[in-house]
Amino acid sequence: MAITVPSFAKINLGLRIGALRPDGFHELRTVYQTIALHDIISVSVGRGSGIEIRCNDSRVPTDESNTCYRIVERAMVELKATGRVVIEIEKRLPVQGGLGGASGNAVATLLALERASKKEMSAPARLRIAAEVGSDLPLFLVGGTILGAGRGEEVYPVPDLPAIPCVVATPEIGVSTPKAFADWDLLVSRGPQVTDKLTRPVASDRMSEFGRVLSAWLSSQSQSKYKPGRALSGVPVSKGRGRAETPLLDLVRTGIENDFEQVVFPKCPELREVKRVLVSAGAVYASLSGSGSATYGLFASREAAVKAAARLRKDGIPATATTTLTRPQYWKKIFD
Repeated sequence: MAITVPSFAKINLGLRIGALRPDGFHELRTVYQTIALHDIISVSVGRGSGIEIRCNDSRVPTDESNTCYRIVERAMVELKATGRVVIEIEKRLPVQGGLGGASGNAVATLLALERASKKEMSAPARLRIAAEVGSDLPLFLVGGTILGAGRGEEVYPVPDLPAIPCVVATPEIGVSTPKAFADWDLLVSRGPQVTDKLTRPVASDRMSEFGRVLSAWLSSQSQSKYKPGRALSGVPVSKGRGRAETPLLDLVRTGIENDFEQVVFPKCPELREVKRVLVSAGAVYASLSGSGSATYGLFASREAAVKAAARLRKDGIPATATTTLTRPQYWKKIFD
């Protein structure tokens, strides 16, 4: 019998790019947030051997390069399971859009495989295997609001932001993540840290600064009880913005931003325009997700989000009104 589970997407609430590491990856700091948009994954285990992937989108690889294939290879060994695994992927999320679609697919496949094979591995083993397959995978084993460190594979659950209306715009613009990283390195190489030894540790300083900002935000969340109409900083919240929104507003006030915007927007001004439209439509925060091209806005109300999505679609930009998912909501939807 096939086991079917949803494969949810993520957005990045701020993303700081650090120095290039010896392993070829960049050091990162980000806050991941799961959202309700999703693909559908079905997994069955039958007689025989091997792994077969079927997908309704021809752009998705169905060979061993697919993250679902690679995670099943490792999981079957860990579970000491045998049989032929068939994975069916119903794509609803954009391919390579910055929403973690392929990574979420792999984790959903892993969870479905355990149920289909009636075997279960330990939580640390799941996280280890996920990190071996890709940097974005472990976040989908946590869900909700998550601090990402290392190359993104180090994940730490933080107090959930309340569920927030969200608009995700998915312009049909290809953004290569490796090229975006290369452009970032080129941008940084032109800065003073190359010629001035006294300012060379800029990358590590920026990472530390991001960490301090998040630590201060997390500390303030745990120490205070939010009151309607007032945020932690003591700045009054505008009319129509209530209790659920104040934690987000405090995070936004820290000045978090996505470094990729500095190199992606100049080459893809259409994405900068999408962000501008989201803000002008009332988004309390808007940003590129990952390296893009998906761009999102967080809104105070479902009504405002629906209107913003309609405005973008009227301009020919695919856009969907959805919501963020807290950790309990994320897991309830997966297991339902």
